[in-house]
Formats: sequence, structure tokens, C-alpha cells
Amino acid sequence: MLITFEGIDGCGKSTQIELLKNYLDTLKVVYVVFREPGGTEISEKIRSLLLHDTGEMDPVTELLLFSAARSQLIREKVIPLLNEKKIVILDRFYDSTTAYQGYGRESADLDSIFSLNRLASHQLTPNITFYLRIKPELAALRTQNTLKDRMERSGTDFFNKVSEGYDELATKEERIFTIDATNSANKIHRQIIELIGDLQQYQAEA
Repeated sequence: MLITFEGIDGCGKSTQIELLKNYLDTLKVVYVVFREPGGTEISEKIRSLLLHDTGEMDPVTELLLFSAARSQLIREKVIPLLNEKKIVILDRFYDSTTAYQGYGRESADLDSIFSLNRLASHQLTPNITFYLRIKPELAALRTQNTLKDRMERSGTDFFNKVSEGYDELATKEERIFTIDATNSANKIHRQIIELIGDLQQYQAEA
């Protein structure tokens, strides 16, 4: 089973993934968590290039680098784990590319980005995606005292476009569940647990 978390920076993805990990530990469910971009030696090097080691970058270059990092992670780690019936949790997946590079950067037309996403994901689709929805202004307040990477410094106008992209994706994809990220962390966690269902039974049947 592939579970993905999406949303703009400051929405609380990291908190919810940590709470989910703790929950799965209590169930003794076997799972693995990866961040995007990252998760493999090649993907982590691309992450540093994308987020920390450069200033300005051509939007198409950015789009292709994110996709390259994803392809390596999916082929090297995620697909083998899914074949072993493990639970894989991703902190971002190709919905981020659509929202950030498609709607935010306007790196390419959406049809081209959808095609690239299919290629870079090796045609893998999440079983369920949690979109933690929050207004960019509130997200900015949450992250105002944190050290920001290159993407996080993109500005309010950019994140407004990204949010609009996520909202549109959520209306089109049945696998995407929109969750109000302004609720308490525990309330959001309970919603996620209810939506995921019985993972113990999933692994037992696998």
C-alpha cells in the first residue's frame, strides 16, 4: 500500500507522518517512510542541488530534477517494498510536482507534467493521498521562524498558485482526501486513521 502526504510548506505533514508512524508501531505494522526528493543516494544529491546548493534555477530544469529524483526512489526502493507487501509512506509525491512546478512555476503545460509524472513514477499511483489544506498566509506564520530552503522562499503569490493547484487536483482525484490543516494535530490524526482503515488486516491478507 502506498500512502502519500501533500500540502504546502507549513501544513503539518511532518507532524502527521510522525503520528502515523507511532500509531503503526503500536500495531506492529511493517512500514517505510521516504521524503521527496530523497530516499536514495542519487535522490538525496538531487535534493541538495534543488533546495540548498543553488540560487535561481530554470523552471524546466527544476521540474526535470524533481522527476529524476522521484524515478530513482520509486525504482530503487518503493517498488521493491510494495512487491513485498510493505506499507510505504511518502512525504510528497507527484501531486507536489503538479502543484508546485505546474501551477506554481508554470514550468510546462499540465498535460506534459501529467505525462512526466507517469514516467517518473513508473506508472505507480498512491492508494490514498492526504492533502492537508491551509491558507498560505497561515502557513507562512507557522514557518516564519524557521530556516527556509530555496522552494520555501518562493513567496506568497507562488504559494497561492500552488494551493489552487492542490485544490483543483483534490476535486479530480478520488484518492485525494482533503483535511483541514487548521484543526488540532490529534483531530487530524484521528481522521487519517479512520480513512486508512485496517492495515493489520491488509498485511495479514498480503
